[in-house]
Amino acid sequence: MTTPGGSEKFYGSIAVFRGFASLMDPALYSPLPDDWSIGVADIVESTRAIAEARYKAVNVAGAAVIASVANALGGREFPFVFGGDGASFAVAPDDLNRAREAMAATATWVKEDLDLIMRVALVPVAAVRAQGLDVRVARFGPSANLSYAMFSGGGLGWAEAAMKRGEFAVPMAPPGTQPDLTGLSCRFEEIPSMRGLILSVLVVPARGADPNAFRKLIEDIIALVERSPDSGRPVPPGGPPLRWPPAGNELEARTKRGGSLFRRRAFVLGYTLFAYVVMRFGISVGGFVPKTYVQQVVENSDFRKYDDGLRMVLDCTPELERALTQRLAAAASAAIARYGLHRQDAAMMTCFTPSALRSDHVHFIDGARGGYASAATALKAMPA
Repeated sequence: MTTPGGSEKFYGSIAVFRGFASLMDPALYSPLPDDWSIGVADIVESTRAIAEARYKAVNVAGAAVIASVANALGGREFPFVFGGDGASFAVAPDDLNRAREAMAATATWVKEDLDLIMRVALVPVAAVRAQGLDVRVARFGPSANLSYAMFSGGGLGWAEAAMKRGEFAVPMAPPGTQPDLTGLSCRFEEIPSMRGLILSVLVVPARGADPNAFRKLIEDIIALVERSPDSGRPVPPGGPPLRWPPAGNELEARTKRGGSLFRRRAFVLGYTLFAYVVMRFGISVGGFVPKTYVQQVVENSDFRKYDDGLRMVLDCTPELERALTQRLAAAASAAIARYGLHRQDAAMMTCFTPSALRSDHVHFIDGARGGYASAATALKAMPA
């Protein structure tokens, strides 16, 4: 498949859609060019890390993949999706080597600084299509500030499974290699549920499921959620809680480059104190307006997405949780879908803000007590 104007311009040429309810419309999705590659990454034994209450480290590792590749590409737009304990993305051939180096460096950093093991792989789109699958991408705009990628076609799921089999692996960079994680932070505190519980949701098609029945299921689920206050968004209108020193201080210090860890800790402590004062008292600094930034944080939060399956982190009432569970159980009984749910009392946010003066800063949402990774464990326990 060729793309008019060259494959490197492909993603920017896709129109942004705004209404999440139209997510399953095939017309919104465009096939990736044949010469592109898919990057996939995940944390090995993330369930064990979560059992050790290392949720925040797992989330930072997943977001680090996106941050390092974005910085390696000089801030150029590319399609990506955050998966809690990992991430997926796609790149044009001209960006392939930079993405590979960023992934390799991130895997080394995750091992050395976070004491976690990350698998990373780069899979040619042509290899996916050789399996009779596809990788199609759409752009959903949760606000006027930015868009997030949505993927369909089954190719992303196949690429992830291939990575777990050890195929298309990207070797780790030499010890001591550090990725450029500029803009990656986690200064906000956990976000407690306001409506009852935080529900992490994963829904994928059952093997051999009727595509029309699966589409109807996803549309039904979205319709249920859309009727809830603010569509179940777990980030309150006033933004997440902010305290000092932030709970993520140590993790942010480890994302910095240069100097001893002690010096990086001291720098982050000082900088986050300055940021806390600015935010706490609403002080405008050099074009930065705290109230505007917080509004953008809320609007830009990535709490629902589609990557060969529906992912959502919802602040929902017990009534909505029951309705979703009943609809999903019926779909599973009818061999339409497999699903995983995980209930917890709070959500968490990991931020990628290369510039606080721009409106397109990215805020990844996950459950704070296991989130997507625990929902995935529940999904895997279901019959195939």
